[in-house]
Amino acid sequence: MTARIERVVTSGQFTLDGGTWDVDNNVWIVGDDHQAVVIDAAHDADAIAEAVGDRRLTAIVCTHAHNDHINAAPALAERTGATVWLHHEDLPLWKQTHPDREPDAFLVDGQVIEAGGADLTVLHTPGHAPGAVCLYDPGLGVVFTGDTLFQGGPGATGRSFSHFPTIIDSIRNRLLTLPPETKVLTGHGDETTIGAEAPHLDEWIARGH
Repeated sequence: MTARIERVVTSGQFTLDGGTWDVDNNVWIVGDDHQAVVIDAAHDADAIAEAVGDRRLTAIVCTHAHNDHINAAPALAERTGATVWLHHEDLPLWKQTHPDREPDAFLVDGQVIEAGGADLTVLHTPGHAPGAVCLYDPGLGVVFTGDTLFQGGPGATGRSFSHFPTIIDSIRNRLLTLPPETKVLTGHGDETTIGAEAPHLDEWIARGH
C-alpha cells in the first residue's frame, strides 16, 4: 500500500531568546492504514493522536528542536510508544524545552526511516538550527523541510543557534539538487516545489537574511 500524507495544523507559541510569538505549525503524518510516522509533534498531543487514530505510530521525527516543533513530542511518545528522533546537534535546544527527558534516538545524515510504505531519507540541513534536518521521500516525490525552506525563501536565522550562510549552503547543496517537481512540505504555511524556489536563490543571498 502506498503511503499517504496528512497535515494537522496546531497552534501555540514559539519561545526563544526571551521573545514569544504565536504560531501555527504543520504536523505531518506519513504512513498507511496500519502504521505511521509523525514529523514535528507541535503543541497538541491529543489532536495529533486523534489524527493518527488506531495506527501504530513508530516514530516521531523532529526536524529541529525549537520548542514549537517538539513541545508535544514526549506526551505523544508516552501515549503511543513511538520513538522520538532528533539530530544530536540540536540537543542543547531540546534541553531548553525538555530538560528532564532526552530524545530516544539520534538522527544521522543519510539514514532512512521506514513506515507504512514511506522511506524518509534524513538530510542534515543546518542553518535555522545546528541539527536541522529535512526528510526526503523520492517515491512520494516530497521533501519535508521543517523550517529550513519555505514558500518564498529560507527559514529565519536571526536568533540563537542559527546562521544565514549555513542555511544557504544547506538549501543550495541538499535541497535545490532534488528534482524540480519535488513538493516542499514546510513546518509552517503553504507547500511549494523545489522548482518554484530554486530560481530565487540569488535573491535570498542578496537579501542576506
